Amino acid sequence: MADGDQRWRAAAGDDWLADVARAASRDAGGAPVELLGDYLLLLADAAVSGRRPRRSELEAVERLGRHAAEQGVSAGKAVQLYLSAARRMWQQLPLLRRSGDSAVVLAAADAVLQVVDDAVATLAEGYAAARRELVRREETLRRELVDDLLRGDSDLGGLVQRAEPFGLDLTRTHQVALAAPSRRLPDTEAAIRALEAVIFDRLGDRDVLVATKEGLLVVLAPADPATTAAEPAARAADLAAAATAVPLGDLMYAELSRLPRGRPWQIAVGRPHPGLYGIARSYEEAREALTMARQLKVDRPVVGAHNLLIYRVLLRDQPAMVDLVQAVLHPLTRARGGAQPLLETLAAYFDSGGVATEAARRLHLSVRTVTYRLARVRTLTGYDPADPTDRFTLQAATLGARALDWPRQPLPAV
Repeated sequence: MADGDQRWRAAAGDDWLADVARAASRDAGGAPVELLGDYLLLLADAAVSGRRPRRSELEAVERLGRHAAEQGVSAGKAVQLYLSAARRMWQQLPLLRRSGDSAVVLAAADAVLQVVDDAVATLAEGYAAARRELVRREETLRRELVDDLLRGDSDLGGLVQRAEPFGLDLTRTHQVALAAPSRRLPDTEAAIRALEAVIFDRLGDRDVLVATKEGLLVVLAPADPATTAAEPAARAADLAAAATAVPLGDLMYAELSRLPRGRPWQIAVGRPHPGLYGIARSYEEAREALTMARQLKVDRPVVGAHNLLIYRVLLRDQPAMVDLVQAVLHPLTRARGGAQPLLETLAAYFDSGGVATEAARRLHLSVRTVTYRLARVRTLTGYDPADPTDRFTLQAATLGARALDWPRQPLPAV
């Protein structure tokens, strides 16, 4: 600030411009006076001679707008600094105090307002250009950080240092969620801003990172409440309750559904795991859950990795799964209409907790039709869906058939 004051005294030969600059800085919440550059001299010159700024002088103002953005000065404060400086300079302009000619005053006002118009517009352009560059740079850094975190094989010390500017504490327990749009990813920045705002607000915690990867939105969020010495345990408990009241996947789906493009979204959420390598593990679970949801034609908007654990078990040993489906369910192909209606009835019956009336409601059938089909399953396979032991075998085989898309697709050769 002192350097700026000396500059004004040396350039203007008087203290009054320096006083104007300091007062304008106070009006703008302490915006650096150096951001004014030669602006006040341009105003004073315009008032006296009517001269408009040269291209080189406006380019200097544009650079000052860039500096304001790079220094973290808000656009509002930067503009307020320039407007306040113009107002205060006009009030103290020696020309106005000495002149009694209204025509001279009007000409000076017109010239000064023209400089204000040119300078503020140019300042805003420079500020906006710098902000776009900063956003692109931050997006690149964020995407690179996310890639390394999700890969889980980078230098731990380097990752901790790179994560710090984003407010991430890699010692905490995190979970990863992936959001897949119905088509291509829509406006990336709008989606990222929307998710960050709602997650910050709900979790009360800035330990969140939102980025893009391979056409998906990636959300890295804490699964445990952050506690500090100044924060009592009761407050941490409140944050934990708020975080679990609306699960991360549901929170994301509700917010993304408000965006004009990208719908319908499907969200896959990995399980929470502690530490750096837990982030990579949660991501792999979320990615696998999304893949399996597509493979199994799961139309739920939010799928959790914990909900698909049984499919992971089944898919890891495909020969055993094929053998199970072949041995248990293949006899259903002898039914009139084939195996598909009976399989759909079994799936609805198991999904409804073994309640035939609920299964009938889901299938839009009568209860009598459902009980008849269950009886046919018992007759054809020898397994009774109502028997606890048989039900486990039938349900595992039904899940396997869904994973293999049988009977729409033939069973793989093993």
